[in-house]
Amino acid sequence: MTANAHLASRPAGAAWIGTGAAAAVLVGWLVHLVWLLSQPTVLTWWAPIAVLVQTFLHTGLFIVAHDAMHGSVAPGWPRVNRGIGRLTLFVYALFPLESLQRAHVVHHRSPGTADDPDHTGGQPLGYARWYLRFMGQYLRWYQVAGLAAIFNILDHVVGVPTLVLIVFWVVPSLLSTFQLFTFGTYLPHRPLPGGHADRHATVSNDWPAWLSFITCYHFGYHWEHHEHPAVPWWRLPKFRRAPSRPS
Repeated sequence: MTANAHLASRPAGAAWIGTGAAAAVLVGWLVHLVWLLSQPTVLTWWAPIAVLVQTFLHTGLFIVAHDAMHGSVAPGWPRVNRGIGRLTLFVYALFPLESLQRAHVVHHRSPGTADDPDHTGGQPLGYARWYLRFMGQYLRWYQVAGLAAIFNILDHVVGVPTLVLIVFWVVPSLLSTFQLFTFGTYLPHRPLPGGHADRHATVSNDWPAWLSFITCYHFGYHWEHHEHPAVPWWRLPKFRRAPSRPS
């Protein structure tokens, strides 16, 4: 699809909808996290549910930032788009937008090749080794140091109990990386016995929209994303139903 076709396919008020969706994810993440960190203990029946909800919201931060890399959070408002991308990536794990965006451009240009920073580098890697390589491509020492500093400030200065911090902040953050890798990289881009059908080197899942949403904000509709990169996450189900999708 051409750039003009993408523009024509945008619904009226796409920038407002995208910005509103981004704000909902960010505010939901913050409010839920603050409430969780105010709890005196993790020994409650609802703790596992809270961890899953916080993981989902934390993943949403990266999904918003990913759309910002494609200019689809607030189309037509480049400063707002980049501001939202920078904020959500910083909150996610102190990531800089520009370096991730450069790598993501390469991923879309050369998916599934040795040049693809998200792929296996041409090596036959299993899930665990691929995940470690994937994380090693992006995580830097200063992020680890910064997150450790935040942890210690919350623990020793603010007074949040250590176990509460680990269970309600650290664990969801780590689980989010597995969620993004599994549904946004491993399952869509894993090598197939007969190879991939086209230049995108990816496949989509066959799940209904509700399941696609709760697993990873429709990131599993990955062929559609590579074919229509300017389409935001919340519109991918519409393109999933498009007849041009390969079987």
